[in-house]
Amino acid sequence: MKRLLMHSCCGPCSTQVINVLKDDYLITIYYYNPNIDTDEEYNHRLSEQKRFCDIIGVEVIEEEHLPEEFDCLVKGLENEKEGGARCAVCFRLRLEKTAKIAKELGYDYFGTTLTVSPHKNAEVINLIGKAIEKKYDIAFLEGNYKKQDGYKKSIEFSKKYNLYRQNYCGCKYSRRDLN
Repeated sequence: MKRLLMHSCCGPCSTQVINVLKDDYLITIYYYNPNIDTDEEYNHRLSEQKRFCDIIGVEVIEEEHLPEEFDCLVKGLENEKEGGARCAVCFRLRLEKTAKIAKELGYDYFGTTLTVSPHKNAEVINLIGKAIEKKYDIAFLEGNYKKQDGYKKSIEFSKKYNLYRQNYCGCKYSRRDLN
């Protein structure tokens, strides 16, 4: 079975993606999210990711929370609206790190759960992933997991497993725009 390092932003988004892919790939979740604005939010999402993965028997690799990595890259893009250039920079940051780790650890593929969200542009994410695939010489698993009611199913899984569902992507700018 092919090994997949799957970047995940949170437990709820990973539920449906893992469900769709579990029969075809040996999945490891890679939790790397320097965009998340506070340590409290980061750790809450991480604990929920780990709790869900413990239940279903999926390994989680976690990275240290280093928001300065995100802040440095989005400097000058603070006033972009949600879904704009700042988000593309954030996607690239997380996907590039996922690809690098996947290559180092000998995975066959890397991917992301981000495309399950109706607030994330799957076409943009997949284009970024394909570009990174070439840079690191590791296959990117394209996806648009919101299709066929994927997002709705992720909500149902979240209820079933009593997972914390946040109401913003995680960065201080999306929280600002929410308010």
